[in-house]
Amino acid sequence: MTAMQKRALVVGLGIAGMSAAIGLRRAGWTPVIVERAPERRTGGYFVGLFPEGRQAAVDLGIADHLHTRNPERAAGTNAWSVDRRGRRRPALGFLDQPGGPAAVLRGDIEAALWQSITGVEVRFATTPVAITEGPAEAQVLLEHADTGGQYRESFDLVIGADGMRSSVRRMVFGPHEDHLTTWNAMICAFQLKEQAPTYEASDSIIIARAKRAVWVFGLADHAPTALLTYRTTDIQEQFSGSRLERLRAVFSGMDDPTVRHVLDSLEEAPDHVFDSVHQVRMPRWSTGRVVLVGDAAWCMNLYSGMGATSSLRGGAALGAALQEHPDDLAAALDAWEAGLRPFITKHQRAARLKQQMFVPSSRRAEALRSVLVGLARRVRGRQSATESGGPQDVALSGTLR
Repeated sequence: MTAMQKRALVVGLGIAGMSAAIGLRRAGWTPVIVERAPERRTGGYFVGLFPEGRQAAVDLGIADHLHTRNPERAAGTNAWSVDRRGRRRPALGFLDQPGGPAAVLRGDIEAALWQSITGVEVRFATTPVAITEGPAEAQVLLEHADTGGQYRESFDLVIGADGMRSSVRRMVFGPHEDHLTTWNAMICAFQLKEQAPTYEASDSIIIARAKRAVWVFGLADHAPTALLTYRTTDIQEQFSGSRLERLRAVFSGMDDPTVRHVLDSLEEAPDHVFDSVHQVRMPRWSTGRVVLVGDAAWCMNLYSGMGATSSLRGGAALGAALQEHPDDLAAALDAWEAGLRPFITKHQRAARLKQQMFVPSSRRAEALRSVLVGLARRVRGRQSATESGGPQDVALSGTLR
């Protein structure tokens, strides 16, 4: 069987799945994507795309389709922190991190990928229900959600790109409990219809308190997105009852107009993500003819800020490894993981510190966070005074429009 004839089943039509499909097609494979949803999702919450993700977008050939939304900073800061007395102060926002992340919506990345998978077969409302590996192929039992009909199909490789609670991982590598680490925290992310009162349209707002925080991410040409996050020791209890009522109870006492605006906006939000926070830790991301990518393999969680970047990079690198080892699947998967794992491990570890920046664990941590952010902002201000242009301007220049 030649490389041109090799077929791969990609489970999941998200960033990781489409990136992997493009990477494989560039390596001479024929990918087939199955997606459990009845249609492609659009929209989505704020994402910061770091240099490695932007380079992967170039490698995958989607950079020209990827619209970025960094606010202009000519008029000064776009990020504000609100203290316990309601005082508004200039702050360092998510986009002020080293590397100058590009501001996008998750749907922006998926739209760019979608434009680039033209010609790839996509089957909606379809899920794998069993995977059986043989010496020369993987047999997959697929089920169509609308009819309940099942059929078997053979593939040279199965790629699980179906998220943190991956069905492919569960079927092949074991139950979720074996791989999910618990962070005792919850997140709720969604798009706002309009900016919070008294702020400019593209402003970002940070209200970080002990064990609970509200973030508003401002964008250049789109309404902001919001993130509610809080710490809890009873994860299961958070999924009982009304989500809105629970969030109102969690954030009661934070008497700030922005908090009220965000909670009121959630009632009208057409779509939102409400979930517990985890990381996926696995000793190996592949076995035989099955490989996991993106959140299914290494979910670094929202606090890391590296989910989209790692998914793009993982898919691009997988295609490159298969192209470099066209006749040895095991060698290709070994090389892919060896090259990618140090990057993933580094950012999984960094996510613990970033969690404290997103949502401090105590009043002491809240105070320390405030001091550190203030110091960092003063250092950044001194650097800006002696430099022409900012690091993010250089990072974005010539890479993405």
